[in-house]
Amino acid sequence: MPFKNEEAYLADCIDSILTQTHTQWELLAIDDHSTDASLDIVKNFAIKEARIIPLQSNGKGIIPALNYGYSKSQGSFITRMDADDLMSSDKLTTLLTLLQSHKKPSVATAHVKYFSDTTLGNGYIKYQNWLNGLCIYNSHYKSSYRECVIPSPCWMTDRNTFDKVGAFDSQQYPEDYDLAFRFQLHGIEVISSDKILHLWRDHPLRTSRNDIAYTDNRFIKLKVYYFLKMEYTSDTPLYLWGAGKKGKKIAQLLVEKNIPFYWLSNNPKKINKSIYEILISSDKQIPLPSSKVILAVANEGEKTDIIQKLEKSGHTHGQSYFPFC
Repeated sequence: MPFKNEEAYLADCIDSILTQTHTQWELLAIDDHSTDASLDIVKNFAIKEARIIPLQSNGKGIIPALNYGYSKSQGSFITRMDADDLMSSDKLTTLLTLLQSHKKPSVATAHVKYFSDTTLGNGYIKYQNWLNGLCIYNSHYKSSYRECVIPSPCWMTDRNTFDKVGAFDSQQYPEDYDLAFRFQLHGIEVISSDKILHLWRDHPLRTSRNDIAYTDNRFIKLKVYYFLKMEYTSDTPLYLWGAGKKGKKIAQLLVEKNIPFYWLSNNPKKINKSIYEILISSDKQIPLPSSKVILAVANEGEKTDIIQKLEKSGHTHGQSYFPFC
């Protein structure tokens, strides 16, 4: 559990860990150079509870803190916690039971719920519901290019599997999204509980709201990086559908990597124009199912229409077409 300036929430977070029905755990709490009383709070808990181990990060940022904490850990099963959130009392028991009942290398996850001391934005509720919907059919990897499909503080895996995918050893931000992609890249099966096991706090100082490492352009760069590793083959035609802000960013990255592609749009102002020396064509002609389609259309109505056309033509979600937003 990395933390930085979380004095307002740390005590509640640790209390939720102390009430776990599973009791054989250790908490590696890594201070990322806090300037408030956060470290003192953790140390005070550690005086009374030997399972809590305060550490000082030997670097700066979440990734070095996670790596340092992991290097000091001893457990056979690994999970991550965020210092401003809460665990349900049966979180560790439920995730551990899932993993122990499954023979294949797996990562266990569950339903999450956002909460806030103020008004919770619709975007968070929408993301929460979308994540929980993926759990119903364990369909996470089909939608991995849309958003991060495994919530960063609500997963567990065994140590061997975690080491296989590279653990926290990555310089790719956002680190939670990168980890989810690495689980997929190594063929690690996602298994889910239908219980709400993690309470995800939204507040104005959350890292994901304020750190430059979590800006949208980095999300797109990460998506393209893993798409090219996992989906793209040079002998399969690649189409980019959409020429808005995200479509242009994806196109720029493909051009930089010398990846040939066809570019489609329904915008008459862009059809037959060239951007990055790539001609944009009308989307009236649907790509064949033997091609790969990156769908970069943000408008929900337009995206739904395009998906219906693609599936009517024989395309399959997560196999031949991939929504990026």
